[in-house]
Amino acid sequence: MKRIYKYSTLIIALVVLLPVREAPREPGWHEEGVDRPGEGHVPVHDMIQNWCSDLDETRELDETVTRFMKRWDIVGASLAITRGGKLAYSKGYGHADKEGGVAMDVNHIFRVASISKLITAAGVMRLVEEGRLSLESTVFGRGGILDDSLFSRHADPRIACVTVEHLLRHQGGFSSRGADPMFNPVRVAREMNEEPPADLNTIIRYALSRRLGFSPGSSSSYSNVGYGILTRVIEKVSGMEYEEFIRENILLPAGCVDMHLGRNLASDRYPNEVKYYEPDDARKVPACTGEPLLVFGSDGGNNIEELRGAGGWVASPTELARLLLAIDGDPSFPDVLSPGSIETMTGYRAGALPIGWTRAGENGEWWRTGTLAGTSAIMKRERDGTCWVFITNTSNWTGARFPYKINDMVKQAIGRVEEWPDRDLFDPVYQRDLYRSREYLADDASPAPVPFEI
Repeated sequence: MKRIYKYSTLIIALVVLLPVREAPREPGWHEEGVDRPGEGHVPVHDMIQNWCSDLDETRELDETVTRFMKRWDIVGASLAITRGGKLAYSKGYGHADKEGGVAMDVNHIFRVASISKLITAAGVMRLVEEGRLSLESTVFGRGGILDDSLFSRHADPRIACVTVEHLLRHQGGFSSRGADPMFNPVRVAREMNEEPPADLNTIIRYALSRRLGFSPGSSSSYSNVGYGILTRVIEKVSGMEYEEFIRENILLPAGCVDMHLGRNLASDRYPNEVKYYEPDDARKVPACTGEPLLVFGSDGGNNIEELRGAGGWVASPTELARLLLAIDGDPSFPDVLSPGSIETMTGYRAGALPIGWTRAGENGEWWRTGTLAGTSAIMKRERDGTCWVFITNTSNWTGARFPYKINDMVKQAIGRVEEWPDRDLFDPVYQRDLYRSREYLADDASPAPVPFEI
């Protein structure tokens, strides 16, 4: 009789997901005394687990990923794959924390490095759609968006010609010659007579105190500083903190609730954030705080907290896959940007990089990569509409080239799946049925939280 009453209660709940024997995992942002974005919503990656993608159809895919990780000494990684706007597969491999014995699962979040630029670009395009900003708007100088005393000193008069679109396409003239100021917070702070580490405003002022490498719009040179400047542009135009604006206008509408700006130290990681690993021969670097310490780049060497819109986000592959679907123009999943904005971001422009993306081919193949000490990431839309995200908690000696090796591996792994099951791990009803089929319901079970729905 007790069980009959229990099932009738769950039927009334409709889309509530039944829990496994363990209590439902708390979302990564559930910390005491901390404001929780998306209050009442649970991230998709907390409603599924690795076993949800233990499929006969993907066994060879799993073996391909495992071999790749062993070959390149990757401690942990996670992969999410969508097909036709549905989450077909999501699984973690290896360890989130090897020393702590924590296996990688789908709810773990990672630093995503320059994938952050795509998130920032989407935020800029939202402001353009709302008529609050133009791609042709100048950023500095008289009448510019950041025309204030903080950024009024320019070593090069051409800086007044830099537009929002120039920054989005890495055409602002900020040369990559010499050391990147975003990764030299101590030297930059000292040269600007500030206490280290240099904050983002100090880094921007430093960039403005140098001559440009080329006239804005005349060439392209990959620029982290450019996307740091766009962080401040979003704040100035929106009147909101960058993270708050992105969350409310891009992430939550896309159904992403467990994405945040990262932190510098291992001791300050989010509850479900992975531990980061570097190659065995990685050298320690001076601490970004200016203290007389040598530390790993992944744990206090890089000033992650000031990378912000250029490289500061942490996220899971599952939520990044959801974001990718929300900005790909495919009607199978609701978009958060207009078709015109998506076309502008991915359209070909001679001599210029796409907006936000690393590459955007006319054949519909788009990708965005990211690397930092302790992580390598790539998110990609294939020409057939399949989307996938792969992130590691281990960096590689090949640096920024490593995501391209990941691309080759994932394409090979996906190609070994002869037939994909027709299912959607985003769907709370499917999640519920999946758990029921596993017969994990305990006698004292209670309904789990309602997942996020857009």
